Amino acid sequence: MPHLHIKEFKEIEFPSQSDGASFYFIAKNASYQEERLICAKVDEDEFFLLVIDEEGKKLLKSDKLTRPTSVYNVHKALLSYANLAGLEVIASNVPHHQKNIHLREVTALKDITYFAQNFPQNKKIRIEVGFGSGRHLLHQASNNPDVLFIGIEIHTPSIEQVLKQTTIQNINNILVLNYDARLFMELVPSNAIEKIYVHFPVPWDKKPHRRVISAPFIEEARRILNVGGTLELRTDSENYYAYSYETFIAPNKTTLHINKNKDIAVTSKYEDRWKKMEKNIYDLTMINDEESLELVLEGSFDFSEVRLKPQAILDLYKTVQRFDGGFLNFERSYTLEDGVMLRLSMGSFDKPEHVYVIIRGEDAHYFAKKPLKSRSNLLAHKFLNETLHG
Repeated sequence: MPHLHIKEFKEIEFPSQSDGASFYFIAKNASYQEERLICAKVDEDEFFLLVIDEEGKKLLKSDKLTRPTSVYNVHKALLSYANLAGLEVIASNVPHHQKNIHLREVTALKDITYFAQNFPQNKKIRIEVGFGSGRHLLHQASNNPDVLFIGIEIHTPSIEQVLKQTTIQNINNILVLNYDARLFMELVPSNAIEKIYVHFPVPWDKKPHRRVISAPFIEEARRILNVGGTLELRTDSENYYAYSYETFIAPNKTTLHINKNKDIAVTSKYEDRWKKMEKNIYDLTMINDEESLELVLEGSFDFSEVRLKPQAILDLYKTVQRFDGGFLNFERSYTLEDGVMLRLSMGSFDKPEHVYVIIRGEDAHYFAKKPLKSRSNLLAHKFLNETLHG
């Protein structure tokens, strides 16, 4: 993660601007004075920079929850703030080079709002979950120019590599999203997808709840796949294969094809290595046989008038509200010059969303984006709105 190791943190006057980066306000942790969040904006990306004392070192880095896909924009914000504040930098892993020429005119990268508001219509669509090096995604897109591919990945270097290749190879039928695929699936229209690829997901043997493949994931996959559409899992893990087989076969009606050491047109560098080690590769392909009902999600993430006093809002820190279908966890609270802010995890237990909520007087809003419009998130928002309304 890009960061600056600084001798001492200095606060600037807000708002300020320098070298294409704007800084609007600072949020101070109400319980831990060494932690601060600085609201930054570069191009269209709005996010927090984090000031924190880690292992006796003062660091200025990007906040994980709001970090944009463009690492270049994070680098610019870090260097610009350090310059504005006159910070003494002891060590840094932030480069001063210009943005990669192949990333200057990128149209393939989309945020979750794009899909929530403008999900592609009247197209053949395939989704790849966790595309890694991008070999398979780029190969499929090159060989199927009439199909739109949505690649989902949370590893920033992998995203930038694929974005560069789409420019270099002039591939125009890939959209890239940096997001949790399990949450993304909940906003996809029913019967809209012809294939879902999940190739070599992290096994998470010690944390199975973090696995992509789960009963809810398969349920959503069956909903969004068209009749005859497929969900393809490819894995080298014996444990993941056994777990996935049991999960795939659990529904009352399932069509499942299984292959072992199947040859495919393109392989990843890791798969090449595993084959040399004579490691088995398993393919499980689920075929969807039924048409699903149309997806209907009613509600919004607007807040009504906030009546709870600022101190009462800060006192929500470390409290948890549970309800049928989800929860609200008030993880941290912050003070602003003109209000307060909360950091929460919310929604379903197996795939929670992490958000910030800024409250100034009677008004509240999410930062930097609203939660994904899902059943569990809408329900969690209802409870949060009622709590702040008092």
